[in-house]
Amino acid sequence: MLHFLQNTGISGGVQFIVELSWLVSAIFLVYVVILLIRFGRRGKAEPGDPDRFEWHLFVPCRDEEAVIGHTVAYLRANLPGSHVWVIDDDSEDSTAAIVLAAAETDPLVHLVQRRRPDARTGKGDALNTAWRRLHDWLPAGVDRDRVIVGVVDADGRPAPGCLAAVSAEHLFAAAEVGAVQIEVRMVNRSERTPMPERGRLANAYGRTLVRMQDIEFRAPMAALQVARRSTRTVCLGGNGQFTRLSALDGLAEENGVPWNGALLEDYELGIQLLLLGWQNAFCHETYVDQEGLFDTRRYLTQRTRWTQGGMQCARYFPQVWRSRHVGRLGVVEVGYHLAQPWMHLLGTLLYPIPLLLTALECLAAPDQAEQILARSGWLLPAALAAIAIAQFAVWGPLYRAGAERDAPLGKSLLWGLGYIFYMYGMYVTAWRALFRMMRGQRGWAKTRRNAEIAVEGPVAVEA
Repeated sequence: MLHFLQNTGISGGVQFIVELSWLVSAIFLVYVVILLIRFGRRGKAEPGDPDRFEWHLFVPCRDEEAVIGHTVAYLRANLPGSHVWVIDDDSEDSTAAIVLAAAETDPLVHLVQRRRPDARTGKGDALNTAWRRLHDWLPAGVDRDRVIVGVVDADGRPAPGCLAAVSAEHLFAAAEVGAVQIEVRMVNRSERTPMPERGRLANAYGRTLVRMQDIEFRAPMAALQVARRSTRTVCLGGNGQFTRLSALDGLAEENGVPWNGALLEDYELGIQLLLLGWQNAFCHETYVDQEGLFDTRRYLTQRTRWTQGGMQCARYFPQVWRSRHVGRLGVVEVGYHLAQPWMHLLGTLLYPIPLLLTALECLAAPDQAEQILARSGWLLPAALAAIAIAQFAVWGPLYRAGAERDAPLGKSLLWGLGYIFYMYGMYVTAWRALFRMMRGQRGWAKTRRNAEIAVEGPVAVEA
């Protein structure tokens, strides 16, 4: 390959790009190895006493009549003593009426209504409205360190014992912990026919897409969160997130409100808590179930919003770099995470180059193609391809070992292969997010629920 580059007169710049693609791949491979080691060494903690705290669950809603009634009933039945604050973001369906009916018979259910033009401006704004309502509702003199605010999706199903799990001695029982994130699972991961009105091929694709999301959250994402314990940079998610009210108050003193305007408001919240000196923690002893998306368009809408939000959060890196509350390893981890969308953009351009150059060399000398592939020309593309496959495929068997032990080994290998293609979707969402930013589109794109099959109109409201 180098001989071909020299003959074409472009060896310097292109060789640099080829070597850069090696470097990017090597960095990610080392990262995956570290995750595997830390994930394998994770321990298990004893639950704490949830009665030491007062629990308030925020449930942001926008046109959620398909799920909100069941969610409120589930939360009240399985998380006893918790107040449920449903934030109706000017829904056009029966969301508010369903919640009001529940509130009439249950004093621990509260409806927080927002109206346009002050509504539909993002999940962070909705959560800020609920925080203000809770602030006004609480009696004077309450110990705000003992008040815990949870954020649950409209389709969220926290495990019945999750409050005891996050009350453990190393979690909310520790005064320095400001927020705890629990593991996320897909409640419909075993559903055989997610689209009963469709054919076998469509259902096979739909259930595979849901399974890939379950693998993502319960294997690599969980491993990443466990590894972040060492760097003290655990991040928060939009579902199954718990935060001390006093920590939210501290953010409000700094910024006016706890949640700011990023589309990835959960990660932004976690970064800001770190900058204030709070510790974020991850609890893998419990979980929250949510619906996995089986529709590609809805899935891309969701992930594009997440990716764009991650790009927006890059503006916090200079503060992280200067912060006395974040150690050097923490700075590296946060920087790497914030760079991920940009690395996906770069990788889209870098990774095909070695393969393309090998093909060009073979086309330039077709009679020597066998010799070209036999010498070093094939080694780099083959090595890059092996790294790209192995770093993702390994999560299929690991997911089986930790989450689905009854599944056949052969199926887990297929899951691993499917996860390769699934992860390359991140490159698609990175470009979609970039184009949205270039067009000045920073509005909230709401993902429709699976149950909203018959709803007419766009899949998401883009602004």
